Amino acid sequence: MTARRLLLSLLCLGGLAAARSAAAAPASYTSDQLVAALGRDLAAHFRLEGDLQLELVRPWTPPARSAETWAVVVSEYPTAATPTLVVRCRVVADGIVADDATFVLRAALWRDAWVSRQPLPAGSGFDPAALETRRIDALRERAALPASAGDRSYIFATQVPADHVLTWRDLARRPWVHKGEVIDVVAADGDLLVTLKAMALENGGRGDVVTVRNLESHKDISGLVVAENKVEVRF
Repeated sequence: MTARRLLLSLLCLGGLAAARSAAAAPASYTSDQLVAALGRDLAAHFRLEGDLQLELVRPWTPPARSAETWAVVVSEYPTAATPTLVVRCRVVADGIVADDATFVLRAALWRDAWVSRQPLPAGSGFDPAALETRRIDALRERAALPASAGDRSYIFATQVPADHVLTWRDLARRPWVHKGEVIDVVAADGDLLVTLKAMALENGGRGDVVTVRNLESHKDISGLVVAENKVEVRF
């Protein structure tokens, strides 16, 4: 090994050792680190989709000590994710409880939601080309339809104005079964399958349970919509 390569090698090893030493060195804990740890924990606990942002309502005085390893352990969660969260937790330094406190946090959950570009008539199909996305706080606009949801199996249940943040109430499943039409009904009882004709007594989309009337017995039965003009009944 040349002197130049030996010097470079020693410098690299020295830098790596310094990094390891810095990573293991005791350090204090900050409010920003506390809030970040709580954000990760609460997002996982409530299975939140989006960017959860938290802010302490009252300042917190960190423990007057240093530690190699810090952890935040939540001992009492809020009942639901809301714009104001009350969380009780312990701040643990190298396995020792350094603080046990209740924190009040302002919370926002930012994610994209669907917004109508133009007025949309009732009964029209869900078409992303007629929509745009907007960043909203899902903790305050809880009914907003996430941009990750909605597809062409939906129609608009009511007329939607322009610049409207869509909600699930605005949508309905596209009917696969139409009221008053004759459809196929497959009745299953174990390995026995019977196919018959029936009249749909209500509209129904994929996965809906609808009432149909047997054309021969005139008996009303309920079944699951499984395809276009097809309902399945299980006994």
